[in-house]
Amino acid sequence: MLKIKIQIYCGDEIAMGPGKADLLDAIAAEGSISAAGRKLGMSYRRCWLLVDVMNRCWAEPLVATSSEGARLTESGAAILTTYRGLQANMDRISTQGAAALERQLRDVPLEAQVAPSHR
Repeated sequence: MLKIKIQIYCGDEIAMGPGKADLLDAIAAEGSISAAGRKLGMSYRRCWLLVDVMNRCWAEPLVATSSEGARLTESGAAILTTYRGLQANMDRISTQGAAALERQLRDVPLEAQVAPSHR
């Protein structure tokens, strides 16, 4: 099985990856960080920390909050759309090469070999 994921870094932080994109989708659908967390099975604190990283890493915040909930900003929606496009393109590209790699891949790894001791 071939799995390729796209992660975009800002320094040592992951500014965008599959999980953060899923969180943005959930915020857009649910209208709040807490409801998005429930939908994804994540704590509010974990969701808030991910939103905070995204908002600090991009030129403009991706999520805006208010007393009425949360929503994606224009930048947030545009970055999410671009990221999802990258994922779709990568899926198409990786499908072409995956078959050739999978033909060479064992179903399970061989037993580990113990290195001989050196004296």
